[in-house]
Amino acid sequence: MFSLSIHLQITFCILITIPLAFSRIIHTNQTLIFPLTAQNIHKDHNASSTIFLQQRHLSSSPPIKIPFTHDVTLTVSLTAGSPPQTINMVLDTGSELSWLHCTKTSTSTSIFDHAKSSSYSALPCSSPVCTTQTQDLTVPATCDKKSNLCHVAVSYADGSSLDGNLAQETFGFGSTRRPATAFGCMDSSSSTTPEEDAKTTGLMGMNRGRLSFVNQMGLTKFSYCISGSDSTGVLVLGDARLPSLPPLKYTPLVTKLNRLPYWDRFAYTVQFQGIRVGSVMLPIPASAFVPDHSGAGQTILDSGTQFTFLLAPVYNVLKTEFTKQTISVLTVDPGFVFQTAMALCFRVGSTKLDFSKLPTVSLMFAGAELTVSGQKLLYHVPGHGSDQKYCFTFGNSELAGVEMFIVGNLHQQNVWMEYDIAQAKVGFANDVKCNQASQLLGSIL
Repeated sequence: MFSLSIHLQITFCILITIPLAFSRIIHTNQTLIFPLTAQNIHKDHNASSTIFLQQRHLSSSPPIKIPFTHDVTLTVSLTAGSPPQTINMVLDTGSELSWLHCTKTSTSTSIFDHAKSSSYSALPCSSPVCTTQTQDLTVPATCDKKSNLCHVAVSYADGSSLDGNLAQETFGFGSTRRPATAFGCMDSSSSTTPEEDAKTTGLMGMNRGRLSFVNQMGLTKFSYCISGSDSTGVLVLGDARLPSLPPLKYTPLVTKLNRLPYWDRFAYTVQFQGIRVGSVMLPIPASAFVPDHSGAGQTILDSGTQFTFLLAPVYNVLKTEFTKQTISVLTVDPGFVFQTAMALCFRVGSTKLDFSKLPTVSLMFAGAELTVSGQKLLYHVPGHGSDQKYCFTFGNSELAGVEMFIVGNLHQQNVWMEYDIAQAKVGFANDVKCNQASQLLGSIL
């Protein structure tokens, strides 16, 4: 997760299909329906939706309804422990290690109390999970010699960090329970957004690493579709097979197994090839999108980041062309910078902005492209009264302190995103009405 202090708020419908190959799960023949609500930092309305957990073998038994909440990004309400404790975990495709706050602090008030669970097991330093599987982590596990427990730590680009012990616990989605799932039981943390972090119990890592929730669940495919109009959407863990979807265009996932200083081996990495603004193909050499010998210049898809960030040489060309094509529509405010890295902002005043006059920005990948248009191009900065400020939703990644291209969730709105891990590819279908979740799900159930 590349985290900044402003996040997109979304409500999702989620269909989760659990493969039979996942032998350690306790199977049921039920479809579990999870109510879902969302909150928006800058809006006063709430939205609600539904999450579906479907087994491959279904019966006619009635659905089971279980609470599900959303906050900041996508937050699943599930259970951990025996007896089960309700927890809220943020789904993050940019992270591997799942973790829970296990000690109550001033910034982490929602915790998992492992002392009350009979199925909780702290992993010793000699555990095979600690000695081998944690090698995928950005910060490999160490041995706490005082307790002889496997110590883990995570940190994020916004300066937040946590540390604690690696453990195993039973996680439950309704009546479906997954025993011996490895996670970090964190007892100390430092956060740059404490108010938001206090609303969740932890994070669910969804990248391609061995300890990610995706791999521990045995899933080989997942998809999601984020609405840009009414804070609804759909996330599918498993094979959606939605006949109502337009054809997907696929781009291969790029894999590098060797360790490099600036390369995330387990991120969803794609091959960036160019950018088009309106009908103008930006004059950027292909070499600008190729990672260097250190791994800097990697392009990742990250649901845990709101905006899209480009390395400076590419960002500057895009900034210049977008400014040129919008000079009759937008007034640049050269003295205003948002969140350090968002260096192209506009002074709009009290007039209503006509987003239809903005040129479409197309991100071109090998075999597929992602189109960004309308309101996805500009972010309304709150707190300026009648002197409205809007900032271009592409930022300079180097000013944000990262050496990579990051495609954030804002630019994935109204796009069906399919992550096919088994086939090592990602599919895009642009201009999907993600807010019509009931119609999308109607073709499945």
